Amino acid sequence: MATNVAAVASSPSISVSGTQRAVNPAGRADELSYQLAKRGREIKRDMEFALTRNQASSAGGTGTARSLASLESWLATNKTSVGTGTAQTTPGFSSGTVAAPTDSTVQGTFTRAALNDVIQKCWTEGGDPKIIMTGPFNKTIASGFSNIATLYKNVAPGQQGEILAGADLYVSDFGQHQIVPNRFQRDRTVLVLDMEYLGVATLRDMETMPLAKTGDADRTQLLTEFTLVVKNEKASGKVTDCTTS
Repeated sequence: MATNVAAVASSPSISVSGTQRAVNPAGRADELSYQLAKRGREIKRDMEFALTRNQASSAGGTGTARSLASLESWLATNKTSVGTGTAQTTPGFSSGTVAAPTDSTVQGTFTRAALNDVIQKCWTEGGDPKIIMTGPFNKTIASGFSNIATLYKNVAPGQQGEILAGADLYVSDFGQHQIVPNRFQRDRTVLVLDMEYLGVATLRDMETMPLAKTGDADRTQLLTEFTLVVKNEKASGKVTDCTTS
């Protein structure tokens, strides 16, 4: 298992006046608690954005934040490009760091053949990828593939039936795979993931950091420090250089 740099995610400072905390606002008991909950959800979105994209690892420095390596940057072995130009180059892990991929200049259509190729590569390397993660456009492309499991849904008496147009389960020669849309990853890359060998390690749990008061206002910030753990990058893969419209 290679190392990865821990990244810090923090919220913008929360400023709530004494008056806001003293009054009884509709819909919430305490304004500060409400704002902290909102910032917590914001940080979780930022974390998912960082974990799924093509970011390189960096130890940072004076005035430069540390950054973890994202999934796209890790997955260097099992990849298939559908681009018609030079295929995406992924240096992956080397000498203690993970470099970011260099995309193809010409994108192509996400295909069932490309997906099957990556699944087979992962399986040959010992992986069992059960999750196919796509952006919104290529989720609709995947829904049009053959080998999609037939969906049925019972309708209770007196209720209106529903049209099931989306595909959530893909069946390959190597098992069943759940198709999961992700609004935070890059739509041009489809991730084929064995979650057994992926995880998130937390150096510092999400915590509240009190800041100096400004007049009557209490100021607070949420902060966490985490990294992506890739126990075996050969267990997962990706289809790269897909069109996005």
